[in-house]
Amino acid sequence: MVLQSLHMLGRIAATADSRHLIKFGYNFAFKGARSVLTYKRRMKKGVYFPPFLYLSIVNSCNLRCQGCWVDVDKPMVKIDVEQLNKTINQAMAKGNSFFGILGGEPFLHPELFDVLEAHPDCFFQIFTNGQLITKEKAGRLRELGNATPLISIEGTEIVSDQRRGKQNVLSRTLRGLDNCLDARIVTGVATSVCKTNINELVNEDWLRHLIDRGVHYAWYHTYRPVGPKIHPELALSPEEARRVRQFVVDMRAKLPLPIIDAYYDGEGQALCPMATGISHHVSPSGAVEPCPIIQFATENISDGDIYDTLTGSEFLRDFRQVAARNTRGCIVLERPDLVKDLAQKHEAKDTTIRGTAMAELDQMESRGSQWMPTGEEIPEKHLGYRLAKRYFFSDFGAYSELGQ
Repeated sequence: MVLQSLHMLGRIAATADSRHLIKFGYNFAFKGARSVLTYKRRMKKGVYFPPFLYLSIVNSCNLRCQGCWVDVDKPMVKIDVEQLNKTINQAMAKGNSFFGILGGEPFLHPELFDVLEAHPDCFFQIFTNGQLITKEKAGRLRELGNATPLISIEGTEIVSDQRRGKQNVLSRTLRGLDNCLDARIVTGVATSVCKTNINELVNEDWLRHLIDRGVHYAWYHTYRPVGPKIHPELALSPEEARRVRQFVVDMRAKLPLPIIDAYYDGEGQALCPMATGISHHVSPSGAVEPCPIIQFATENISDGDIYDTLTGSEFLRDFRQVAARNTRGCIVLERPDLVKDLAQKHEAKDTTIRGTAMAELDQMESRGSQWMPTGEEIPEKHLGYRLAKRYFFSDFGAYSELGQ
């Protein structure tokens, strides 16, 4: 594993711009780790301010993916750039340095690069389909040096078109991916694993193809059947979810490619980043939501300082506690009834443009998520991942404090 890790670091160093790597190492790795340690200290005092904020800056998108919960077909709603910069600065003042940028498609926000330029001391991960990343935009990202594109690929040619609702999706996405890699930007590939792509993308050959192409990291997350058109036929069975977890653990110990997941600690116990409080979400309208797929809110970033808003939110506090008390998995998938109860208890606003979030909860059926029965957990094989998760990505006692 030592040689594999050295190979991984050497490959990334040889294929990424050195200035970009320095910003990645300092603004994301060092300062990001420091923000987690600050979060843990606050948490012991009962103060919850997430070290990682995810900001959906625009609802619009050039694709029409199966199961999307964002109102991509509605008139454009985007976070005002002045308010966005203010929110980032307020979070930075409390020790944050890393922000996820989501959509819709973030590159449709006309002032995305202005935001990146305004915060050279931060690092941003941009969740994108990659199709709008031209050579010029990739060059601009390299100049700024403080953002990593995470480009979603949902299958090979046929499956990509089915999943993304357009034609020639894969070739256009790969063009954007290659523009980023040619510009020597630290670049990742993400996959929402579902029934139709699990065989194509959850295999070693696919990851070796990414390595050969020059990709710097991969991210696997499982398809969440939520929103107005949930496509339940795409959801993984418990056996398939376990297969994905085993694959990620095995490949982490074998290949020179960092692989991210957001659902398990180093011992293989399931967790929810929202329930642990390590991340919350801001919608394109500025609504402060527990996570991207819970489209209800009682606060907005325009209400005042983001630190005061999040730490004082009874709505977020209740969501964290109820989720941790009832499952180590995803409360939306396993207990949509509890999500509805919490939204009604707090008289939370439906943050969608379509205005049907409550009706969608009524139609959902309870299903499995990332949780595995006690004794069936799959711990990390790679010591580095296990140690990193122990200190920087665990449940931080959120479940044990509530009796789980």
